[in-house]
Amino acid sequence: MADNVKIKQFFTPSFTEVSNNLVSKTKGDKVIWAIVIMLTLISLLVVYSSTGSLAYKYSKTTESYLFKQFAFIILGVVIIYFAHRVNYTIYARVAKILFFLSIPLLLYTLFFGVQLNAGSRWIKLPVINMTFQTSDLARLSLFMYLSRQLSRKQNVIKDFKKGFLPIIIPVAIICILIAPANLSTAVLIGGTSMVLMFIGRVNTKHMLLTIGIAAIPVLLLFSIAVKYYDKQEQKTKDLPAILSMGRIPTWISRIQTFIYSKKEDGNEKLYQINQAKIAVAKGGWVGKGPGNSEQRNFLPHSYSDFIYAIIIEEYGLLGGAFIIFIYLVFLYRCIRVYQRCPYAFGAFLALALSFTLAIQAIANMGVAVNVFPNTGVTLPLVSMGGSSFLFTCLSIGIILSVARNVEQLEGKQPVVTPEA
Repeated sequence: MADNVKIKQFFTPSFTEVSNNLVSKTKGDKVIWAIVIMLTLISLLVVYSSTGSLAYKYSKTTESYLFKQFAFIILGVVIIYFAHRVNYTIYARVAKILFFLSIPLLLYTLFFGVQLNAGSRWIKLPVINMTFQTSDLARLSLFMYLSRQLSRKQNVIKDFKKGFLPIIIPVAIICILIAPANLSTAVLIGGTSMVLMFIGRVNTKHMLLTIGIAAIPVLLLFSIAVKYYDKQEQKTKDLPAILSMGRIPTWISRIQTFIYSKKEDGNEKLYQINQAKIAVAKGGWVGKGPGNSEQRNFLPHSYSDFIYAIIIEEYGLLGGAFIIFIYLVFLYRCIRVYQRCPYAFGAFLALALSFTLAIQAIANMGVAVNVFPNTGVTLPLVSMGGSSFLFTCLSIGIILSVARNVEQLEGKQPVVTPEA
């Protein structure tokens, strides 16, 4: 009998042994791991609190969305774990494949994408009946490919033809393909790419030329938004046929809403931002307490795009400041990984992925407090789960992969490893 017990224990290790084994294999920056755990716990609390109206709309319970978010978090942590166990040099080898794969996917989304929230940004996966944004895959693959190119072109990085064009062309292709369905994401990708190229020693004159060319359509869009707005009627004037194509009216409307939101509170288009302002105002310094939000019943997309407003209402300005502090610490730790990484590809990769997540967080929080026009981007690791949540976890896993390899190299003599 005793022998049977020993055999059973041999083939069925205890939970403690399994957990200790996982912990021993979990490497990388411990602070980043702690931030992931902290943000996901905050996500559970806020998503559970802010999905009441969504549950009522679809005749579901808020507990169902809580369990769904918990399942996404578990899946996301698994993705982070396995991604951080992969040697980051492998990502350099698959970067080119993923980049060229994302181009036809973006084209397919542009013409045949699923219509959700008045935009064609999604592809529906037939087997699991789940939609995902191809822009998330394109953004990740672009920054992997851009990091690879920057590391390989350092010797000729100042040359326009040999150094600049091979880097800016992929950025331009991805941004142009994403912009018609998701202009805000294209702008964020373009801005992050410029920051990365600046750190990668790209010629400043070439970058300024690119920024000047990219600024022309943006300034043109703002001028059109001002020109075709009737201040007396507080609505958009009739647009010419050429300006009524695709998502152009939505872009114009969002810019108009942002410009005139402080003057015309009676405009029905300002409903969402006004509800967000009310949520922020009700929060005060310490907030109304967890689960006590009132504006969650009136604020559209309070569980995703405007979740930061609910955080401030329930946890106050101090809670909102704490969220900002967490993202700043995350960015700082990633910059530390960049500084310690001896190989260019790993350094650029960690920096690119951390910057894009930090800029996305700033954009989401800025929209919630009416600092930026409505962008439709989520708050990383906090907004309700979806494909964006999972790709965020994959990005963090790759950053931790770089950090893990840095720790290994610092523990012994560096060994030259191929990066492309």
